[in-house]
Amino acid sequence: MSIVVTIILFAILAVSLDAGREKTMDPCLESVKTASLPDLPYAYDALEPAISEEIMRLHHQKHHQAYVTQYNKALTSLRSAMADGDHSSVVKLQSLIKFNGGGHVNHAIFWKNLAPVHEGGGKPPQDPLSSAIDAHFGSLEGLMQKMSAEGAAVQGSGWVWFGLDKELKRLVVETTSNQDPLVTKGSHLVPLIGIDVWEHAYYPQYKNARAEYLKNIWSVINWKYAADIFEKHNRDLNEF
Repeated sequence: MSIVVTIILFAILAVSLDAGREKTMDPCLESVKTASLPDLPYAYDALEPAISEEIMRLHHQKHHQAYVTQYNKALTSLRSAMADGDHSSVVKLQSLIKFNGGGHVNHAIFWKNLAPVHEGGGKPPQDPLSSAIDAHFGSLEGLMQKMSAEGAAVQGSGWVWFGLDKELKRLVVETTSNQDPLVTKGSHLVPLIGIDVWEHAYYPQYKNARAEYLKNIWSVINWKYAADIFEKHNRDLNEF
């Protein structure tokens, strides 16, 4: 989640600039690494028939790569603007960093949220996540129906999230617009499952039938990944 922290850091840096300071690079910004496209943990055709090879190639090689490229470009521009004391450019770059950095963060999670059926994709989670889902949504089916309904209702482009609210110590379903990561709704929210509902995630295969895409994607959801993240934070909270 270091890139998420980076996105928040940029907003803080933008408002903390002092016009009277010497034009030197902030050491925190110097330490920020550029992003890189992660390898998929499975073959491009491994999620068929739920998600086609064509979509996976386009989604990973073109769309995710574009977010990485534009994020790195904006980061380089931000370093230059900071060094030059160009406050206007620093502020203007925030939206590019949020959008493209968010696109990278979200997709890096999304690929891990998926798994081929023969590698456990679609297999229901075990406890303690299973019991927590039952307690908050009635059943796994209830959670899936809620996420599918809220994902289908997203206007335009965005994401539907299943997450852990560390403050309230409960599981939640949230949606975000465009490429906003879940953390933009609060640093206390931990993403467990994120489903991309941008058209590029399904249109070549499902056309405008987003609901059908949301129905079929559950067969390749990697609940083990979600359970591992939940268990880690559950231990940190001591008691859920």
